[in-house]
Amino acid sequence: MTKTILRALAGETLPTPPIWMMRQAGRFLPEYRATRAQAGDFLSLCYNSELAAEVTLQPIRRYGFDAAIVFADILLLPQALGADLWFETGEGPRMSTTTTMEAVKALKPADAIHEHLAPIYETVRILRRELPTETTLIGFAGNPWTVATYMIAGRGSKDQAAAHALKAADRATFAALLDRIADATIEYLSMQVDAGAEVIKLFDSWAGSLKGQDFTDFAVAPTKRIISELKARHPGLPIIAFPREAGNGYIGFAKATGADCVALDNSVTPEWAAENVQVDGCVQGNMDPIHMVTGGAALDEATRRVVKAFKNGPHIFNLGHGITPDADPENVTRMIEVVRGLR
Repeated sequence: MTKTILRALAGETLPTPPIWMMRQAGRFLPEYRATRAQAGDFLSLCYNSELAAEVTLQPIRRYGFDAAIVFADILLLPQALGADLWFETGEGPRMSTTTTMEAVKALKPADAIHEHLAPIYETVRILRRELPTETTLIGFAGNPWTVATYMIAGRGSKDQAAAHALKAADRATFAALLDRIADATIEYLSMQVDAGAEVIKLFDSWAGSLKGQDFTDFAVAPTKRIISELKARHPGLPIIAFPREAGNGYIGFAKATGADCVALDNSVTPEWAAENVQVDGCVQGNMDPIHMVTGGAALDEATRRVVKAFKNGPHIFNLGHGITPDADPENVTRMIEVVRGLR
């Protein structure tokens, strides 16, 4: 029997939606923290194929999710292109900045990234061997706009001001940077598929700050280009797109980009999304991650609400964003039991 997530991505409405969580291999699990300590630091964990595979497998062993997503980070790609990357304890990633045409031209060509990223491909190969046969393996990358916001500012920001400023002041450089990222993203994801990834997910975490024509030009268009090229290389490959906080931009996003599924954040209601987005095919989401912290009857109610809203079409149950480090692992068990009708 075909894996449940692949069935949903193919447009099938299932009596029980398949389930996984963004950031399911993460700091809320004690076994993850132990492996992270063994690795030494976050980047060392990402590039240690055996340990990265281990943390990917941990939530599958504990919860029996229907999918595993390879443990990596969206900023490994710009590092492979030649940007300096490091993590400040308690503050997150820092990067050297790419803000001029000369800096864009100095980046490595797309086909030169594979040596640097070889450990990620090896992680994927290990996972294909080690995962249960019923578990789908998801590969991923960041969308060009979101990756570019870090490369331009040298760090994450709440308003992506540096990227918007470069877009306004020097659109040619900005567009050239996004093109370079898109080229490399296609290469990177294609190699993940060759190594064994069965589904690809594109994370555009900051898509919501693009408005009007900018959303079309820098969220929709790069997604369409990446999906088109990946599907040309890998016919039948299912792809999930996540333009987070896109709001009304979610409407028609699947048709505009060729995505097989649109992942939804929790700023839109499941009822609205069922009416406006699920009509075009599979959706993924979108319970508020706060319920993984607070638990209780409200968790049960919120879980049932999402399942009910999307029950008449193809749906993959997930959170509206990644699970947070302060989540209670027992609440995840409770959520899964509700989704699967066990409580």
